[in-house]
Amino acid sequence: MKAGVPNIVSVGAQYTLPFLNNHLAPYFEYSSYSHDDGEIEGDLSFSEFGAAYYFNTKGKGFYLSVGLSSLKIKASYNDVSLDEGRTGSGSTDIALNTTNFKIGLKTGGTIYFRLELGYGMGSLPQTVDFTATDNSNPSYTEIVTEDIPEIPGISENGLIIGNIGFGVSF
Repeated sequence: MKAGVPNIVSVGAQYTLPFLNNHLAPYFEYSSYSHDDGEIEGDLSFSEFGAAYYFNTKGKGFYLSVGLSSLKIKASYNDVSLDEGRTGSGSTDIALNTTNFKIGLKTGGTIYFRLELGYGMGSLPQTVDFTATDNSNPSYTEIVTEDIPEIPGISENGLIIGNIGFGVSF
């Protein structure tokens, strides 16, 4: 289990492969959340897969990792301002896909602790376009551009990654 940016809190699995002197470990992580602040509702899902290379043996100590991640948001916008003083609503899908490079430290033992810091590179959208429907007259629609809500550590070129975690090793 890890907590941080961009995964918020995720669960994952990692397996240290028995070749390359137990240095290589593929991993997978997943999390899913719902958000509703009255104006924007969103269902977020995060997934990442990749591999870590440990400098010590048996999947502990300092490591470097490379992975691919996807932060997907299904956003519903309520109370959207339309032309002529109208109010509408609409929805869209947002995808933030990155290639992640991380350095980390994982303690050994059955119960372990982990720290990670890195950067995810990708072309991330700052706005979304969607069709909004007038709340009073559903036959009236309009294309609307909305800013993506600010998520700490995310810019148009990538995102800062920072995680702390713990787990059980067997």
